[in-house]
Amino acid sequence: MEHPLEMQYGPIDGWIILLLMGGLSISFFLYQVIKATRLVMLGAPDNRFDSWGIRIKEMLVGWLGQKKVLRDRVAGTMHVLMFWGFLMLGSDMLDLASANYFSENLLPSVFKNPWNGMVELGYTTALIGAMAALIRRVAFTPEKLKGKSQLEGNFILVLILTITSTSFIIESPENPSSTWEPLGFWVSDSLDLSSSVIVASYWAHMFAICCFLVLIPVSKHMHLVMAVPNVFFHDTNALGTMRPLAVDDNGQAVPLEDLDIDSFGVSTFDQYTWRQIIDGWSCTSCARCQDVCPAYESGKGLNPMQVIHDVRNYANEYAPILLKGENPEETMLARITSEAVWACTTCNACVDICPLYIEHVPKLTDLRRNAMMETMEYPEELNVAMGNLESASNPYGFGPHERADWASDLDVKVGQPAEYIYFVGCAASFDERNQKVARATISLMKEAGLDVGILGMQEGCSGDPARRAGNEYLFQMLAETNIMTFQELGVKRIVASCPHCFHTLGKEYSDYGADELEVFHHTEIMAKLQEEGKLPDFDKEGKSITFHDPCYLGRIGDIIDEPRSVLGGVDVEIERHGKDSFCCGAGGAQMWMEEDSDKRVNKIRAEEIAATGCDTVAIGCPFCSVMVKDGLDTVGSEMDVKDVAELLWEQIVAKDKEIQSAAGLTNE
Repeated sequence: MEHPLEMQYGPIDGWIILLLMGGLSISFFLYQVIKATRLVMLGAPDNRFDSWGIRIKEMLVGWLGQKKVLRDRVAGTMHVLMFWGFLMLGSDMLDLASANYFSENLLPSVFKNPWNGMVELGYTTALIGAMAALIRRVAFTPEKLKGKSQLEGNFILVLILTITSTSFIIESPENPSSTWEPLGFWVSDSLDLSSSVIVASYWAHMFAICCFLVLIPVSKHMHLVMAVPNVFFHDTNALGTMRPLAVDDNGQAVPLEDLDIDSFGVSTFDQYTWRQIIDGWSCTSCARCQDVCPAYESGKGLNPMQVIHDVRNYANEYAPILLKGENPEETMLARITSEAVWACTTCNACVDICPLYIEHVPKLTDLRRNAMMETMEYPEELNVAMGNLESASNPYGFGPHERADWASDLDVKVGQPAEYIYFVGCAASFDERNQKVARATISLMKEAGLDVGILGMQEGCSGDPARRAGNEYLFQMLAETNIMTFQELGVKRIVASCPHCFHTLGKEYSDYGADELEVFHHTEIMAKLQEEGKLPDFDKEGKSITFHDPCYLGRIGDIIDEPRSVLGGVDVEIERHGKDSFCCGAGGAQMWMEEDSDKRVNKIRAEEIAATGCDTVAIGCPFCSVMVKDGLDTVGSEMDVKDVAELLWEQIVAKDKEIQSAAGLTNE
């Protein structure tokens, strides 16, 4: 049979029809891609050309291997079948568009059968994936898709089904191999297809491909183009790490005394970096970020997926103005909205879950920097915490001389060199509830024979609340002061019971000259000391215990096993735990802002914790301790809320009392 491309259709050759269809669709595709690329390149500089080994590995695992996509087993499997399928069948499009010239003249004969097998496998897997996805969307519509238009997504799936199903008909007259092309062979052997059906299938196939090319750059499927640079140029820094206001040639933060910049954060589109802007065209609208966002789930005005859409929509809407090198009157804060910007807890669940490595949180914190340090468009209640940080180096406003009062009877080094410095943090220094945690932590370290001390009034806030609130200048002032203290005392190893201090000191202070500092969370040290036999194993004494993973400890800090190890394991895991843990609602400086009583994140989390039915929920964060306790009180639960250190130290104290009591009875 003559190839459909070489036939004549009236006075017009098949080649001419394909050239017209392909030329128009490819031209439109290239125009839109070039336009998007020009808009991306308006972004500020961002050096993402380092760490090539890490980037190549992540391309293989994250893009090709679809690591993050498969975290959703159902939807992920469907997507992977289509993705891998199109990778395998892609070369067949060239063959079909060249009337089999590729396979008959360019492809070595030894590779022809394996190539045919790969192509048919690609069409088959893509067909299965698309069919399953369409059935799911139509018959078993996920909750997050209900009430929303599914026309675009469904139409794309129909195009994929057209491309894949017609392929078996097109190959049927070409003597497909029963071994390498079983489906094509079955169609050829079992169905008596007329030449007109085969020709119609060919043109339906090519028309569907052309339609797909037109739709890709104007829909969420632009991620097929932008996913490659988005994954390759992902942020290789630790999750949740924010960048300094300015860096020198060595990548270190420019000291405050040398800082000379005209603006802070982001106000206009071109102040976002080019890598941040690519995110807008990489989003697949899968809504995974929306599903894990505590602000969204609690009913606030933040949807991380919409933030990414806003960046792209803003660029497309104002493209003529932006490409002239001008800025629209509408700022990025106005587009994304102040409510969305200030609702974020910076838990980074959205960043962690995104299959295309989109960076949602930095877009919000960059807007906060501008709102805090330039336009003054921030929640008024932050004035108290920021003022206290500036004047007293803690958000509570207590005097520095009171920082070590909680340890006055513990015989611990204060402001002196020691092998380990316990960085107490503001909450454990001044909040009565969390002072118990500080006392337990120091007592455990001393019990194990460690040389440990505290900084006392020389300790200042790590700066986390200021940085997450957007007051980067204040953060850097606090960071530089603390680092100077560390250097004066020769501090090398720090233990922190606050995950926010643990993250800020351990992952962010290195930009300011503290790159040799070792920072441990107190549960890491306890687990290590138990392994070495310097602390006893925990005895639950018949009580059931669960553990709440703080965002900055588990997801961001990757400390998941250690707290559980200290406790000898948990009896029941909370539904969302580990890296998938749900935020308590205090992060991102939310601890110092007002929250509507009907939109409280901690209530949602408390309900999940209470559902375990355990007697006690163990905590590893002072802010989580407060939020979880308040949440449990709100839902009427009487569960105990205790830090891991408290539980272990209380056991040691209780057993000491038993020994003393037994010794007393023996003496009598």
